[in-house]
Amino acid sequence: MAAPRRSVAPAADAAPWSVSRLAGEIDATLRRGVPAPVRVIGEVSGFRDRTHWYFDLKDEGAVVNCVLFANVARKINPPPRDGEQVVVKGRVEFYTKAGKVSFILESLERAGEGPLDRAFRELCATLKAEGYFAIERKKPLPRFPRRIAVITSRSAAALQDVIDTARRRCPAVGLVLVDVPVQGDAAAPEIARAIDRVSRHHQQLGVDAIILTRGGGSKEDLWCFNERAVADAIHRCTVPLVAAIGHETDTTIAELVADERCATPTQAAMRLTPDTSELLRQLDSTQRRLVTALARGAELASRDIDRAADRLESAALESVAALRTRAHQLEIRLERVRPQAQHARMIARVAAAEERLRRVMQSRLDPTRLRAAHDALARAIARRSRDAAASLDALDKHLAAISPKRVLERGFSITAVADGRLVRSVADVAAGDALTTHVADGTIASTVGEHAAPRTNQPVPRSRKARGPDPEEPGLFHGWNS
Repeated sequence: MAAPRRSVAPAADAAPWSVSRLAGEIDATLRRGVPAPVRVIGEVSGFRDRTHWYFDLKDEGAVVNCVLFANVARKINPPPRDGEQVVVKGRVEFYTKAGKVSFILESLERAGEGPLDRAFRELCATLKAEGYFAIERKKPLPRFPRRIAVITSRSAAALQDVIDTARRRCPAVGLVLVDVPVQGDAAAPEIARAIDRVSRHHQQLGVDAIILTRGGGSKEDLWCFNERAVADAIHRCTVPLVAAIGHETDTTIAELVADERCATPTQAAMRLTPDTSELLRQLDSTQRRLVTALARGAELASRDIDRAADRLESAALESVAALRTRAHQLEIRLERVRPQAQHARMIARVAAAEERLRRVMQSRLDPTRLRAAHDALARAIARRSRDAAASLDALDKHLAAISPKRVLERGFSITAVADGRLVRSVADVAAGDALTTHVADGTIASTVGEHAAPRTNQPVPRSRKARGPDPEEPGLFHGWNS
């Protein structure tokens, strides 16, 4: 325990101390009051390797700045990690030129994992198992955002870095500050609520992306970004989120869950805002390429147009020539069918016909030739009349010879069944059929009784009922009924 301070009442006319004297008194007091060496256990935080090692040794209630010189550091392998519990031995010194108290270490031994480091590792394992760190769930960043919401403290230096970078790169991109505490026990729930609020209202706000940021600090200062509430809010956020927490060597759970992690606030602003100068260079390059392409296209189009014009001119000349030929042919055809030409040709034909008729009439109307023609015609008519009379007489005799009545007069008869079919065979009738027999001077009605079957040595005619009327039967007897 430190010795009680001596109360020295300065004389009223005593001269004021110099800064050097005060610093010396502080150093002397520390040397007298703090034993050397002293062993201390604590958690490493903010480790920096600058040939010599610099870090903070802390617990739940205090932080002490530590320095371990290179000649001692070379004997320790590997270097301690942030969050690692260590036991160190050394002396307390007051560096008068900087006005800073440091714990100069003589040795360092590992004592195991610190509580913050253990909590960080356990939460990381849980979130990784739940897919919070999966690459496939990370949203792509917008190429040209309209407006970016910056979630940080209004007093944070990180905010000014983001504003300066965004204005320099692309003033057209708007920034919306969401003021939240970024350190302390109340910071995590406030940050989570801010992320949820921007996510829900991003369309009304016109926000296309979020930057979650703060400057450097110890692990305790940054611990709010390792809370589960912040990780859940980032995971359910519907807007792409870039996280830039602390220095480049610091890694928080918020950065692991975010869609993209940046080492510094400036880098986060650069990642989301397009570079106006680069865009202008790209635009200028694109314009030059476009002008070149248009000129080349115009040149090629001009050549194509010239070739097309030549082909069109040739085709037009050929069409004109063809149309002229066709017009000439139509003109010739039209000349042939013109009414005047047709009338002239008809008059010529009529005149020629009149001349031929006149000559024929003159030759035919000669009295001598007329009498000779009359005599010849009379003789031809008489000859044809005799020939016709002779032929008619022959036909009449033939008709009389084959007349049915003449046949009946010679003793033949014709028998028919009720429907007019002639009976040619006993197979054409059946018992009970009514028959009509035609003879020369009338008809005889009868009914079929028993009748003999046809003789076996003669062919039996097929039934008339089966074969129907014979188309070859002479018409003189077919259908006889009188």
